[in-house]
Amino acid sequence: MTTLNAAANGDVETSRADAVYRKVGWRLIPLLFVCYIAAYLDRVNVGFAKLQMQSALQFSETVYGLGAGIFFIGYFLFEVPSNVILHKVGARRWIARIMITWGLLSAGTMFVTTPQAFYILRFFLGAAEAGFFPGIILYLTYWYPAHRRGKATSLFLAAIPFAGILGGPFSGWILKTMNGVNGWDGWQWLFLLQGLPTVAIGLIVLGYLDDRVRDAKWLTMDERELVARDIAAEASGKAEGGVRSVLANPRVWLLAIVYFCFTSGLYGISFWLPSIIKALGVNDPLNVGLLSAVPWTLGVIAMYLVARSADRMLERRWHSAVSGVVGAAGLILSVVFHADAMMSIAGLTLATMGIMACLPVFWGLPTAFLGGAAAAAGIALINSIGNLSGFAAPYLIGMIKDATQSTDAGMYMLAVLLLIGAALVLMARTPKTR
Repeated sequence: MTTLNAAANGDVETSRADAVYRKVGWRLIPLLFVCYIAAYLDRVNVGFAKLQMQSALQFSETVYGLGAGIFFIGYFLFEVPSNVILHKVGARRWIARIMITWGLLSAGTMFVTTPQAFYILRFFLGAAEAGFFPGIILYLTYWYPAHRRGKATSLFLAAIPFAGILGGPFSGWILKTMNGVNGWDGWQWLFLLQGLPTVAIGLIVLGYLDDRVRDAKWLTMDERELVARDIAAEASGKAEGGVRSVLANPRVWLLAIVYFCFTSGLYGISFWLPSIIKALGVNDPLNVGLLSAVPWTLGVIAMYLVARSADRMLERRWHSAVSGVVGAAGLILSVVFHADAMMSIAGLTLATMGIMACLPVFWGLPTAFLGGAAAAAGIALINSIGNLSGFAAPYLIGMIKDATQSTDAGMYMLAVLLLIGAALVLMARTPKTR
């Protein structure tokens, strides 16, 4: 009888906790999701702008690749300091600052006329956005324990494929219908109409977001205590420290290399998918946008299902590795069948599913052993090094295309990097993962 009562009490407590975290999720995730859609659109809309911008400004493939990628140099240089500041001053003010400044800079890209101006604006756009993504990953550790964080992270990261689903057709529509309006090209309208809304969202963040659980007036005292207790229990097993301790941690550097490999695939798809679809014979910008939404749609589904499986099994490494292998296989198939448009798009879709599935699961690895200021610095370091792939991948693919008039070799390169990431992630044992 005592056992039955204990089990019943446990079920009641679990149901109560589920209800509290659903409440937290409905309060935080929709806004964070919208923020990341804006972030990702402002980061990669240059891929759609290229369809008109390159010929209008006479940019070579190498100039485009360098300009697209130099964003990540600014991002890399300011990532760790930005995340440390966020940990000190709070997410509400710092995330709002990030969004407002990058929205203004992104809109300002419409006035670019030379490669030098393109490089400068992209660099400062990266510096402005530095700290946003790792700041949100860190922010989620303030609200969710590890066994609930994978699902929450996947819902946040679903903004990437949703940015492709919504942003592709929207970008194509802008390029097609706004071209010539007010004497501006479609690519100029693209930067303006996708940059200024980010400023408005930043102002909403300033008035809506709460820094910590203790600030959440929309939770009852009992609910705040439940979440705070869960977070405190998990934090007791994590490594604390500052930037110096993070730099000396070999696991952090291993995970940074893994993330570099995985995000190489992501940025290769993000920056070059419109051009690859156009090269298959689809010339209408709106149709390019609609077709580009297909891989991202299925990527959302794959991301959610894999993250849910990883949370249920409390396993991250194999989920990440298998997803990376699937992504590599998709890229290879897209090249092997490049003469068949439907098969090539099917390969790109499989690649997108694998790449998107590995990302939320991956972030369960560093957050399993880093806490406090060490988490702020470690997450930022991993993300900043990983996102250097956003510089390297587009630039190298651009050079390869200039030299070979094809992106095939570039896709093979990305596939190899995904396979390397899949092999290395299996070495990344952490205290709370298998």
